[in-house]
Amino acid sequence: MTQGHRPLTGKVALVTGGGRGIGRAIATELARGGASVAITYRGSQAAAEALAVELNQAFDVAVRPVLCDVREASEIERAFAEVKDTMGAVSVLVNNAGMTADNLVMRMSEEAWDDVLATNLRGTFLSSRAALRDMIRARGGRIVNITSVVGVSGNAGQANYAAAKAGIIGFTRSLAQEVASRGITVNAVAPGFVMTDMTAGLTDEQKEGIRQRIPMGRYGEASEIASVVAFLASDAASYITGQVINVDGGLVMA
Repeated sequence: MTQGHRPLTGKVALVTGGGRGIGRAIATELARGGASVAITYRGSQAAAEALAVELNQAFDVAVRPVLCDVREASEIERAFAEVKDTMGAVSVLVNNAGMTADNLVMRMSEEAWDDVLATNLRGTFLSSRAALRDMIRARGGRIVNITSVVGVSGNAGQANYAAAKAGIIGFTRSLAQEVASRGITVNAVAPGFVMTDMTAGLTDEQKEGIRQRIPMGRYGEASEIASVVAFLASDAASYITGQVINVDGGLVMA
């Protein structure tokens, strides 16, 4: 996408957990497309602030880091109000904030279950609800939820994460039906294995075992997820809603 072709000009995007990993790549691609971008963060303030400066300088768009714990409704309300007051009403929401706390079910604590569900699934619900008010008033908007192929296929040791990501798929399809008549699309992107902070903790043996299961024979790049999100956020995707797009090198063909 060149500076001359900026299909997201005039849009205000909010990316939860946008300071690092896939969220960082998504924020970058939306800014490249001409959108003003708000980046929420919970524990990576320095990364979010540095990215905001970098994207502003690179693409000459407004970029704002916003402190927000997506598990808390009051923080979501404050964050959306701050973005509206300073940048305008959110017209593109990317629910990307997520966490893992892996363990086998028989060893998993209730806290690990609750934290993962709250961040990944509750956060998606709260942020979407907050965004819908202005989107419905404007009779248009884009919501893109980041799920995972684990939510489609399951994965041993990730029952909490898989449950949250599967929940996002059901949420996406349900919400899409609720708001389609208002010109709002709701879709999900399911990344496969992408090299980020979340996968960096795998052993070399684990990484190689996963790579061998991927038909394309390699891990994905965060930018490859971001380009699909940017497409779904654009007017080019105006007749696509309620869909889950696997971006996984062919790992899950369903």
